[in-house]
Amino acid sequence: MKMIYGIGIGPGDKELLTLKAYRIIRTCDCVFIPESKGGSLAGTIAHEYIKDKKVVELSFPMKEDNQLRYSHTAQIINEALKEDEAGVFLTLGDPMTYSTYCYLMKELAAANIATETIPGITSFNAAASVLGLPVALRDESFYLADGNIDEEILKRIDTVCILKVSKDKENIISKLEQYGFNYAYVKRCTRQDQKVIYDRQEMMEDNDYMSLVFARRS
Repeated sequence: MKMIYGIGIGPGDKELLTLKAYRIIRTCDCVFIPESKGGSLAGTIAHEYIKDKKVVELSFPMKEDNQLRYSHTAQIINEALKEDEAGVFLTLGDPMTYSTYCYLMKELAAANIATETIPGITSFNAAASVLGLPVALRDESFYLADGNIDEEILKRIDTVCILKVSKDKENIISKLEQYGFNYAYVKRCTRQDQKVIYDRQEMMEDNDYMSLVFARRS
């Protein structure tokens, strides 16, 4: 039976790949990487580990309805793998956290391709380490949001991380201030060009897609 391993390669630093992920990548028959706008960040991060492998790029344009594309992608994977071969699908961060892989799994199952998921380090975990702040302490609650925040949840949690903040940054920052959070803007977390911003105006002026806001209640 054909097999796909969904592998999280972490937020950006190539050394944040797990030993299990590295072993499976090195022993697989084919590597599948998502690309957007002609490039693949996942492929760039994992380049050293996949440069001698058969690599297939898969297109998932942002802001498009990809439902049919997931089915088409499963067909591409099915055609690329021979019977009893194993491939890896590389994804940033963790495969089960806001990942294309979550949607692709269903289509792979429909194509009779087995899957196994290898967890990876998320951007919010990495950002917490960069900032020296806990994600959660005893009896605390953590809230992860994707571009928009629920004000009712914000009222009762201790730590929040907002991904894709460029969608509604002004409103997000204002809400964090309103409910007594200290916050930081982390851009390209763990990469060589990483930057941490605390100044509100500087945050407003930056529109890097690979950014997040991490906040804890004062």
